[in-house]
Amino acid sequence: MPADHLASADVAPVSRALAWPALWRVRSRALTWSRFEGTITGVGTASGLRAVIGWWDVSPWGPFADVMVELADGHRLLLAPDQTVAAFVTATYTFDEVVQTPVTVLDTDAGWRVEAGPLRLDLTIGARTLLGRLLGLMPEPVATAPWFASLVDPVARVLLRGVRTKGSGGAGRQEWYAATDVHRVDAVTGTWRGEPVGALRAVEPAVRFGFSSTPRSPAMTSVVTTVRH
Repeated sequence: MPADHLASADVAPVSRALAWPALWRVRSRALTWSRFEGTITGVGTASGLRAVIGWWDVSPWGPFADVMVELADGHRLLLAPDQTVAAFVTATYTFDEVVQTPVTVLDTDAGWRVEAGPLRLDLTIGARTLLGRLLGLMPEPVATAPWFASLVDPVARVLLRGVRTKGSGGAGRQEWYAATDVHRVDAVTGTWRGEPVGALRAVEPAVRFGFSSTPRSPAMTSVVTTVRH
């Protein structure tokens, strides 16, 4: 991966953003459709901390990153870069605490470096998984369509414990997760509020922010998320 690649609420990740289609957002009198394109990375650690990092190239507000954290005692936190992101995410998902803080994701030689307030993580991103290779065979217009996410939801529930590709969020919102690629996460180091998070572990128990968890095996998933609200 190229080094010195920065994504935050203020700086656009140019090298990847150029490869994504333009923002798609359709308004009607009754509904708004919002589309997010980027990656979701889920990891567990020996300390019991589980983190879900969203790094979005395309969103209604431009590129940004955010992190959802669940601690060993079940306390759920959102680390959001600004009030706009915090308001949208908390209207869709459930948290016990919201921390508004700069959220930065850097590409490194090994993978990612994540800095978000009390959280520091270095992730080693591994090879594409079998599922990632299979997803790559799908035509992108089909793979990213909400109707296809609805179609594969029963399969995802069986093959990937805790994972859903269609469901309901807060405030009556409907969501579709359309994965287009998956890579392993091979290692993690870092700290939470200055204390080591420990070695990489499965995302277990499943995180409880919304209707779906990330895969139990730590992974970086390229995804298109569509929200109807």
